[in-house]
Amino acid sequence: MLVSLFVIWQVYPRVQKMAPSFRSVLTIAALASCRFATAQNKRQNPDDTADRYHPALTVYKCTTAGGCVANERAVVIDWNYHWFHTADWLSCTTATGVNATLCPDQATCAENCFVQGDSNYTNNGVSTSGDALTMYQYTINEDGEAQNASPRLYLLGDDGNYEMLQLLGKELTFTVDLSTLPCGENAALYLGEMDKTGGRNDYNTGGAKFGSGYCDAQCPVQNWKNGTLNFDGSGYCCNEMDILEANSRAHSFTPHPCNDNDCDKGGCGLNPYAQGHTNYYGLGGTVDTSKPFTVITQFITDDGTTTGTLTTVNRRYMQNGKLIDPANPKGDLITTESCNAAGSGAEKFGGLTTMGKALGRGMVLTFAIWNDASGYMNWLDAGANGPCSDTEGNPALIAQKNPRTHVIFSNIRWGDIGSTFKPGAGNGSTTTKSAPTTTTTTSAPAATQTHYGQCGGIGYSGPKACASGFKCTKLND
Repeated sequence: MLVSLFVIWQVYPRVQKMAPSFRSVLTIAALASCRFATAQNKRQNPDDTADRYHPALTVYKCTTAGGCVANERAVVIDWNYHWFHTADWLSCTTATGVNATLCPDQATCAENCFVQGDSNYTNNGVSTSGDALTMYQYTINEDGEAQNASPRLYLLGDDGNYEMLQLLGKELTFTVDLSTLPCGENAALYLGEMDKTGGRNDYNTGGAKFGSGYCDAQCPVQNWKNGTLNFDGSGYCCNEMDILEANSRAHSFTPHPCNDNDCDKGGCGLNPYAQGHTNYYGLGGTVDTSKPFTVITQFITDDGTTTGTLTTVNRRYMQNGKLIDPANPKGDLITTESCNAAGSGAEKFGGLTTMGKALGRGMVLTFAIWNDASGYMNWLDAGANGPCSDTEGNPALIAQKNPRTHVIFSNIRWGDIGSTFKPGAGNGSTTTKSAPTTTTTTSAPAATQTHYGQCGGIGYSGPKACASGFKCTKLND
């Protein structure tokens, strides 16, 4: 998956020393800022600062013997959405990248630059309620204009590291509402073999709690690797399993196996529309995307164990408590044979065998919503891949016509095959304690600016209203 990130400019009072790391950069020139009406807070240590601002999310771990047990977890926004600055509040980045004076090498960069531990999730289009996670593509400023948010999040464990899902010989189930996502949008739930700690080291002491360590099968060349200055401009590859990339019109699921320095970037995926099942998925389809539905993905091994060789990725859907027949009468399956025959190069990287080893070791659950300013997401939903036209996915059109587009992921469950869903009983099997009631938001959150965030000035078009407890104070023109 290749995601274009847009960093929302925002600043917060609590800081700590560690190496900055973010994928896209933005020139920061303060013209006016939101300030406390009272005294500033002191610096906090990395862990205290990060913990305080992670939105809670209930997930479920399941077994055939004991059913599903609710676990209280949290999500963390990607490292790129935090602000990086000096102790004097000067940006550590410029319009073209990392400030070379402040960051000539990894050690000096870590010495000079701080990363904000708290991030305003509402301003980034993110909210949670019980076991439901809502992500907006855009937030709306006080002038009614759509501001791109495009958040990406990771599931945190209860130990300050990422939750590592070991799914070989197991299944993953969740419910999704894609009803507001038009052509060109991509709501993605996927797995990446990121480092459990987010690359925590002497230059990156916060690690996973700050959303560091992103990698995927596109081998992205980023300013930072595992939260540390990427001084040699190298790519960062890792195994990726796309469980769902979708909008209301089309979808696919795709393994992307890798070796040490390259990956099957195209992947050996399955898209029912591309296979000729044009009425199976979509608004009013067999899988009716105008309503929430449940996605079940099973990772089946040759011997039926959690240590065998992955041979099949099986996809099922459930809606209104009923299992839906697969698009293909033989099953919506990605097999060793079909993966190797896909022409993407999967066999070169070990195909499903490699993917299965990564699933056995453990992978990080990732959530994203994004659109594509260059290709309009045509690879997902246009031409042979879906019913959309070549131009419907233009982000400018989406912002104009669908500024409230968002996705809701809920009821996330993983465990033994057959343990995470029960036809006729709603979206999941019995739990040992009641699942919290989920709520949804029907309108895009209004953007407000935070402590030290820009709120005015020449040519400024962002949020002009401060969050509660702050007021806008002019610094200069």
